[in-house]
Amino acid sequence: MQYVVCYSGGHSSALAAVETVRRFGNENVILLNHDISSKVESIKIKKFKNQVAEYLQLPITYANCEGFEQKTPLSLCLEHGRVKFRSGHEICTYFLKTQPFYQWLEENYPVYDGQMSEEIVLIYGFDENEIHRVARRRRHLESMGYDTLYPLVEWPRTINNIEEIGISRPRVYFESKHANCIGCLKAGKQHWYKVYCYHRDIFEEAKMVEEQICFSVLKCGYLKDLEAEFEKMRQARVPATENMDSYWFWKYARQ
Repeated sequence: MQYVVCYSGGHSSALAAVETVRRFGNENVILLNHDISSKVESIKIKKFKNQVAEYLQLPITYANCEGFEQKTPLSLCLEHGRVKFRSGHEICTYFLKTQPFYQWLEENYPVYDGQMSEEIVLIYGFDENEIHRVARRRRHLESMGYDTLYPLVEWPRTINNIEEIGISRPRVYFESKHANCIGCLKAGKQHWYKVYCYHRDIFEEAKMVEEQICFSVLKCGYLKDLEAEFEKMRQARVPATENMDSYWFWKYARQ
């Protein structure tokens, strides 16, 4: 049996990889990653992925979207004329991750209708705050014929922080709760304030995309209409961080 860790490059998936190798041995583990354009995935995240893989003495197996280096969430929105599908799922997640993942499974570990794979189990790094995601993902993948495991929820923990193995988590965690793309289409206004402050080129591209497709990235309105507010916040030295609770962040910003 092979245990395939869905290895995003974030802290939680790194912990799940460590737990999986400790339980099953690295000869039975695959680290499966979807590489993302260096324009929106921090080089620090890419370095972190490699550091953890080297510690585990495993190569990273890639299931990439064709031409991924040129395809960013915003370029995909422009290409398809929308931010989300009618189902509410983001365009970028499907083309950069979901579609390549299903293709990799079909090419390497196909399952016939009504059967369950006896070759692989899929491992996810969801934690105790994501129980709803665990249930949803388990149901979905079982319907496709694949079992799943969730080490950070279901197993006794042997590691809680990656620093315990001498690897520092990427500095992006000092300003973000996650290691998602810069200019994440799932994120809210607080994230886009950070993009305005630190990644103005991506903010400007997002404004252009919104104008071209006549659709806003945020529910609260178009980014061009938030610029004056963001600049006022920047001038007032409101910290560009997502590590402050949203309620308190905006209360602080209003003051």
